[in-house]
Amino acid sequence: MAMSDDTAPADPGASRALARQRHEVIVAEVRRRGAVRVTELATLLGVSDMTVRRDLEVLDEAGLVDKVHGGATLRDERTSDEPGFEAKSLRNTREKHAIALAAASLVRPGQAIGITAGTTTWQMAYHIVDIANLTVVTNSVRVADVLHQSRRDDRTVVLTGGVRTPSDALVGPVAVGALRSLHLDSVFMGVHGMSERAGFTTPNLMEAETNRAFVDATEHLVVLADHTKWGVTGLSSMAPLHRAAVLITDGGLPAAANAMLEEHIGRVVLADTSFSDDDTTHERRRA
Repeated sequence: MAMSDDTAPADPGASRALARQRHEVIVAEVRRRGAVRVTELATLLGVSDMTVRRDLEVLDEAGLVDKVHGGATLRDERTSDEPGFEAKSLRNTREKHAIALAAASLVRPGQAIGITAGTTTWQMAYHIVDIANLTVVTNSVRVADVLHQSRRDDRTVVLTGGVRTPSDALVGPVAVGALRSLHLDSVFMGVHGMSERAGFTTPNLMEAETNRAFVDATEHLVVLADHTKWGVTGLSSMAPLHRAAVLITDGGLPAAANAMLEEHIGRVVLADTSFSDDDTTHERRRA
C-alpha cells in the first residue's frame, strides 16, 4: 500500500513508524531486484523523491543498502557475489563515463579490438561508434547492441556466444573457443576488483576463464576500473596487475594505491571526471 507523505501525522512516534515501514519496503525491494531507482521507490511508496533520498541516506549509513546516483543497490561484500547489470550501472556513473571516454580515445581506425562485458565497457561502446573500419570482438550483448544500433558498413562485430551471466556476459566453453584463435590489437577489460595480491578479479568463475582468453588474445591489455574497485577481491583472478599495458581509473584512488599501481603497470591514466572537452585525462607513466 502506498504511504503518502502529503499528510504526515503530528505524532512523532507515528512518523517514526511510517519511516520504518518505508525502510522495510525499500530494503525488501533492493534485495529482490538488486538495484532500484529513486523514482520507482517514490511511486511504489507514494512519497516524494526527496523523502526517498532521505530514507536511502539512513539505510546507507546503517549498512543495509548502497546509496548510488539515482537510486540504491544491494550491499554485499562476498567474493562470490555478482551484482546484476542494472545494479552495477547505477554505481559511480560519473567516474565510469570519464573512464569510458578515456578508453575510447585509445582506439584507432582499422584496429581489431576486444571488449569484455561490463558497465564501463558498455559506456565505452557509445564513444567508438564513429571510428572507421573497426573489428570488435565482444562477449557482451549490451556492447554488441550499441554497435549494431549505429550501423556502419565498415564495421564488423563478432559476438562470442556462450552462457549469459547476471552481468550480461557470455561465458563458458563456446566463448573461450571463439577467442582462442584470435589475435587482437587491444583488449579493453572491465573488472570487479583489483589488488596487489590477487590482481584483476571477478566473482564469476566462468567469466574469469573467458576473460583470460581475451587477455591471451592480445599483447595490449587495457583495464577499465574506477577507484572503488581498488582493494576488492573477487573469487577468481583474470590477470596479474603487471599484465595490463594500461590502467584507466579516476582520481579517487588513494595516493598509496596510485604509487603501487605505477610500480606494476607501465601506464596509468587518471580520467578527468569534470568532463572538460579539451582535457579529458591526466596521465602518470612509470619511468
